[in-house]
Amino acid sequence: MGSRRKSREFALQALYLADVCKMPLEQALNRITYGGNVEKPILAFAKTLGKGTIENQAELDEAIKKYAKNWEMTRMAALDRNILRLGAYEILYEKDTPVSVIIDEAVEIAKTFSTDDSGKFVNGILDKIKLERK
Repeated sequence: MGSRRKSREFALQALYLADVCKMPLEQALNRITYGGNVEKPILAFAKTLGKGTIENQAELDEAIKKYAKNWEMTRMAALDRNILRLGAYEILYEKDTPVSVIIDEAVEIAKTFSTDDSGKFVNGILDKIKLERK
């Protein structure tokens, strides 16, 4: 597993914890990485992704809702909701990463942490959000 995948997984876990437990992101990241020997670049990218996702959450949620027909954010599984937020953040704000890589990573993470159906759900929505990338 590549270092950027590890960063995305750490960011997802922290976003999930922050969302479900109403915990500040920094505290959630500290809990996720506590006791682990996490390389600084991995942790730095995870923080960038997590912080960017939280700071732009309202806009990201609007983009997701626009394409998630008949799905309210609160009805989505918490993992799926946060995978979508993270993927949407990367697509819209992290311009150095190719969109195809971002979507592939999000789908694989959805399959790993959620369900195979989640992978299809995430793929469908992020594939539409990519059209909004400037």
